[in-house]
Amino acid sequence: MVRPCNPMPSSCKLPPLILHPFSNASGPSKLVDASRASLVLQGLLPTDGSLVELEQRLLDGRYCELSMLFYLGKDLVRWTSQCVEMVNRNGENESGIRAESFATLLVEDPPGEVLDKLSSWGVHEHQSIFTRAFGLHALFETLPEPEHLAPDFVRYYHRFADQMFACQQRLFHFQRLRAADFEFQLFASGEYTKMLEAEWGTI
Repeated sequence: MVRPCNPMPSSCKLPPLILHPFSNASGPSKLVDASRASLVLQGLLPTDGSLVELEQRLLDGRYCELSMLFYLGKDLVRWTSQCVEMVNRNGENESGIRAESFATLLVEDPPGEVLDKLSSWGVHEHQSIFTRAFGLHALFETLPEPEHLAPDFVRYYHRFADQMFACQQRLFHFQRLRAADFEFQLFASGEYTKMLEAEWGTI
């Protein structure tokens, strides 16, 4: 339910997208362990545990991924809400701009500066990451404990999240936006805090 974009009279500056850290100390090791378990289950590596142990290691890693994307989704949804609030406040929202408009902009057509920043962080699949973060946030208001989720959901959460994002984007008519009409910057939370402190020091 997407309306074609209409050119904006001038480039509109959006609030910065600030991403907060969302991994714990055990996160990286769980992800590596899950990857190894997956390869063993596929017969690509020698067996290094029972089938039950391997399945649990895989599920632990998947839940770790799911958790990180869920908290990323909180930051993304906060940003889309701020963007809608800004265009409404400025009286520029006469053509059906909704949160879904900015979600689509971020997933499909982010500014080059944002893509460069993601690339410098080693992120090259931003579409999948952002899509699944939005999708998981649409499913859950708070992150469920792993025992409250079906094992098949945890194992294949990415497929559920992809479908949920697609479903959410079809719920309402919304205006499609172009990167050429909007500007915004991407920051890690610590980076943004340091930038503000530097600015405050010059006041």
